[in-house]
Amino acid sequence: MEEEQVILVNELDQQIGLMPKLEAHEKAILHRAFSVFVLNDKNEIMLQQRAHQKYHSPLLWTNTCCSHQRDGETNIQAGNRRLFEEMGFNTELKELFHFIYKAPFDNGLTEHELDHVMIGYYNGEPLINREEVEDWKWMKIEDIKEDMLLNPEIYTVWFKIIFDEFYHFLEEHTI
Repeated sequence: MEEEQVILVNELDQQIGLMPKLEAHEKAILHRAFSVFVLNDKNEIMLQQRAHQKYHSPLLWTNTCCSHQRDGETNIQAGNRRLFEEMGFNTELKELFHFIYKAPFDNGLTEHELDHVMIGYYNGEPLINREEVEDWKWMKIEDIKEDMLLNPEIYTVWFKIIFDEFYHFLEEHTI
């Protein structure tokens, strides 16, 4: 199977090319990505624990799902596709904001992403894809903030950045 391509972008989120995903992470090239946050009617966020076989950040807790847009795919289309692939359900998504971050990993790879953050609502249980997701749970926003202070090493880099800098966007979008 051909390696997935990521969309290379400039700081204005204008597409400037395509590159294999692994190469973009090896070279720390800025590319488009997205992070989906699904909340329930108790204002809890559905977290996923990344699968143990992931090539970076295995077994770390993070937002409901995240990935990279495909060429020609809108942010919302990409979020819906990946939410179903990883968590086994669909829900209406709304884009809240985007930000750029750069984070090197111990394995020599670097995430350098323009990350589009989306929110959706769902009250059921996911049907997780075990190749992508090890486990899942609901957590209140306040409990996540507290746990990140006590156990920062169990969360992904991008999830900590979103929570440190942007959690108010999530709190403002309650049901």
